[in-house]
Amino acid sequence: MKKDNIVLIGMPASGKSTVGVILAKILGYNFIDADIVIQEKEGRKLSEIIQTEGVDGFIDIENRINSEIEAEKTIIATGGSVVYGKEAMDHYKNIGKIVYLKVSMDVLTKRLNDVKQRGVVMKDGQSLVSLYNERTPLYDKYADYTIDEKDHTMEEVVADILAVL
Repeated sequence: MKKDNIVLIGMPASGKSTVGVILAKILGYNFIDADIVIQEKEGRKLSEIIQTEGVDGFIDIENRINSEIEAEKTIIATGGSVVYGKEAMDHYKNIGKIVYLKVSMDVLTKRLNDVKQRGVVMKDGQSLVSLYNERTPLYDKYADYTIDEKDHTMEEVVADILAVL
């Protein structure tokens, strides 16, 4: 399989799905939202999976399903917790370029109102700050390219991605 996919990683609300759709239109690529693939294969919402299976159970399901996604010329928007799955991330490295959409904690706090309803994978009692600090080194580890969103518009973020590809 060719490495012609672009895999977007980053915190929830970093704009992976929105940017992914725009990129797909510009490049003439397909678009896959990995969270929707998980919901379709499991027949339930992410928040229900997390509630029923627990955080570790969800991460196992997410890792398995992401590592099975086969695509060509596709933008793949992943869930924020995909970086916990080594098999999924190794798979994505093999089939594409990984782009980390980096947002500041301030921006994240403004964008992310209801973490539970959104299906954000957090341990009981974990704060958004500790989640951010836990995941950031993993995003850095797997990223082929890091796009710091700063206070850019989605169009500017897309232009930054196109400039590095």
